[in-house]
Amino acid sequence: MASASLTLLLLLFPILLSLATLAQAQGNITLDLSLTADDRNSSWKSPSGDFALGFQRTAGNGGFLLAIWFDKIPDKTVIWSANRDNLAPQGSKVELTREGRLVLNSPGGEEIWAASTSIGASNASMLDTGNFVLVNETGFNSWETFSHPSDTILPTQVLNQGTEIISSYSATNYSSGRFRLILQSDGNLVMHTRPVYDLGYWDSQTGGSGYQVIFNQTGQIYVTARNGSLVYNITSGTFSSRDLYQRAVLEYDGVFRQYVYPRNTSSSLGWPKAWTLVPSPVPPNICTTMRQYLGAGACGWNSYCILGDDQRPRCECPHRYSYIDPSKKMNGCKPDFLPQSCDEGKVETNLFTIRDMPNADWQLSDYERYDNQDENFCRQVCLDDCLCAVAIFRQGNCLKKRMPLSNGMVDLTVGGKALIKVRIDNSTSKTCLAAQRRNINRPLIIIGSAIMSSSALILLLLTFLIWFRYFHGKKPGTSQSYLVNRFSSMQSFTYKELREATGGFKEELGRGAYGAVYKGVLPSSERSVIAVKVLERITSDGDREFKTEVDTIGRTNHRNLVELIGFCNEGQNRLLVYEFMPNGSLADFLFGGSRPSWFKRIEI
Repeated sequence: MASASLTLLLLLFPILLSLATLAQAQGNITLDLSLTADDRNSSWKSPSGDFALGFQRTAGNGGFLLAIWFDKIPDKTVIWSANRDNLAPQGSKVELTREGRLVLNSPGGEEIWAASTSIGASNASMLDTGNFVLVNETGFNSWETFSHPSDTILPTQVLNQGTEIISSYSATNYSSGRFRLILQSDGNLVMHTRPVYDLGYWDSQTGGSGYQVIFNQTGQIYVTARNGSLVYNITSGTFSSRDLYQRAVLEYDGVFRQYVYPRNTSSSLGWPKAWTLVPSPVPPNICTTMRQYLGAGACGWNSYCILGDDQRPRCECPHRYSYIDPSKKMNGCKPDFLPQSCDEGKVETNLFTIRDMPNADWQLSDYERYDNQDENFCRQVCLDDCLCAVAIFRQGNCLKKRMPLSNGMVDLTVGGKALIKVRIDNSTSKTCLAAQRRNINRPLIIIGSAIMSSSALILLLLTFLIWFRYFHGKKPGTSQSYLVNRFSSMQSFTYKELREATGGFKEELGRGAYGAVYKGVLPSSERSVIAVKVLERITSDGDREFKTEVDTIGRTNHRNLVELIGFCNEGQNRLLVYEFMPNGSLADFLFGGSRPSWFKRIEI
């Protein structure tokens, strides 16, 4: 008899839940009601007061998040947000309009977010399940937050095919993060990294059978078939919703975890007053799960992942590497030293050494393998190879790895050791960059950015003037034919030709102490786009300095240096004609605000 009653109760559960939802949705939020984003903390609460919808001020930039949270828990844990990627400024307003639309507008009236529904609501309700619903005139939900989750699901929530949840960016940043959990149209529940879809780093293997993901009131989360039968258990714990608040969240580290928190009842006194992690997160060890996964891995490029005692991944940097952004440790690491040179005439093997790191590997960075070798051989082949950043020695096998290092991990299951190549000296990337700043003033290097870096041009002129006069002792003439005769491949232009080519010196590319650079077009030339430098402030020695520069630069020919095409030395006019650099000067990229990011440099 008891078994029959239990069966009847399970069959009636969906109906009872729908009736309870309908009863609460009779509307405690009417049309024209609104909330304002400010520090008064006004909200729309559920009948029990367990949940509330309103604005929360976010850390850092001070914008406001339209969110739902556990209202009786001190930290007001957020379980849903509307505008996670577009925070609202103070004074913004969410309103249930007269037309039945739920809209979030800025103080100026611009729409920030709106509930996507084609049917206007007659009222709205914040339910005790944590679901916020818009109810139409017939009494049915035209829109609900349970169908549009953020990173969290709650008991009684159902995920249909095509529904996804996206992790937050970090523990304190609610914007969309790197990871996605989606029940695909084929029924397979899959975890991906964003923004690129791929094979996924975890799946339920329910393709062809999965229909819904259900989080029931006893704390179980599972995949069901279309007929309601269970096809996969995601979590199998059993907890009473009467005694405990529950939530399951795809966290910023890519792991799906379930938590419980005691309600204020005598039956929950055995639990601490905090969110307690339920055992068996999915996946159990993301460090090892992602070892064969294409991409940066759990912790970003050039880093490694290690599972802590709290079963959470920690992202660390190898010896002599540091975080790209210490506040975002999952964004990867960068070397603190200048990489080994691959120039043929610059052997740097003796400037590097090997540091051991047991049980470490970067699984997908291999480019060369040696079998049946000893560890000393493995060390040496990495030191001798300028492309080798790390070598893995394991069971007589040596695998060389190149930058960027991906899917790094440290785990006892890995075995062997990583041999990490680092510079012997303490020359960090910062120190090397400073050296590059000094070297950029040297003559041959500065030619590549001479168009935009006029201050360095001064040093170039002075240096080569002294060099030329000391070693050559020649007194060049003042005619334009002198330069033409010295470099027959260099073109001589009249001032009129260059003025027409630049449209009257109209489009300025840059300006320095000795003049400006203009963009021009030669009508009858294979290299039609040019950069014309007009030398101003010519001194009494300017003619000699000008010809010295043409003489020096004309001798230089390298694929990485800008080429001097021609010149004009007519009367008081001194102009240099260079090939046009569409991406600007090297100096801009090294020292300016347009420096490429670390990830862009990796791509290059």
